[in-house]
Amino acid sequence: MSPTAFPLHPGKHELPAVPDPAEHAARVRARHPGATLKHFAGIVIVYQAHVMEYAHRRYRPRLLNEWIRGDLRMFDHHGHTFGLCGGFGVGAPAAALVLEQLITLGATRFVTVGTAAALSPDLLPGTLVVCREALRDEGVSRHYLPPTASIRPSPDLTDHLVRTIRATRVPARSGPTWTTDAPYRETEAEVAQYGASGVLTADMEAAAVFAVAAYRAVHAAAVFAAADTLVNRRPHDTQTTQRALHAALPAAFSALLAASTAPHRGQ
Repeated sequence: MSPTAFPLHPGKHELPAVPDPAEHAARVRARHPGATLKHFAGIVIVYQAHVMEYAHRRYRPRLLNEWIRGDLRMFDHHGHTFGLCGGFGVGAPAAALVLEQLITLGATRFVTVGTAAALSPDLLPGTLVVCREALRDEGVSRHYLPPTASIRPSPDLTDHLVRTIRATRVPARSGPTWTTDAPYRETEAEVAQYGASGVLTADMEAAAVFAVAAYRAVHAAAVFAAADTLVNRRPHDTQTTQRALHAALPAAFSALLAASTAPHRGQ
């Protein structure tokens, strides 16, 4: 075992895990017989409490209590059922755990809606960024897939998300993100290097979400609202960021609906 290797155990990606997410589904169904998310058009995962509060006011979703480690709700819209998930914290491990639990209950399409820091000086607070690729600088994704520099989201779902985000009145772009577990260790050298190579944002979850989705053969996409900048530090524009996130939420549900009803082109 090399102290510089990661993960430490060689060939881990081809080995079965001891804990199985199916155990979680079995425990849920022991309390709630028939619990399933298979008929859902998709699930939007959020990280900010105010986005959940906005969704509660807009959609009046029903609580699915004790189904996952977090706040899972459902609502019907245009003849389809959608899920909304939040209240579980932030970061790659938290997002991966919840995603595994949702997948084992039958969900197959996900859009995450969160915030990110800008790496480009012209990316203003409140701009929505649809993620096209995530640099894997967190730890979770490397326990699911062999080492690579980056990972991409589901192409079909991402294309739908780009179209629905562009239909909003919020400034929007698409491009790569840098996913890192260490928000207080984002260095000037990294910001300069990644920004110069065209990476638009820094976030904490996207690479892990995409890796879990790829490993479990489901579909995931992500959109961020630029909340602050790592280029020229300045106070957060909280109101502008909140408005952008609130606009992204219905766009995410529209993308899931479009993906669920369109011909499938593959992962």
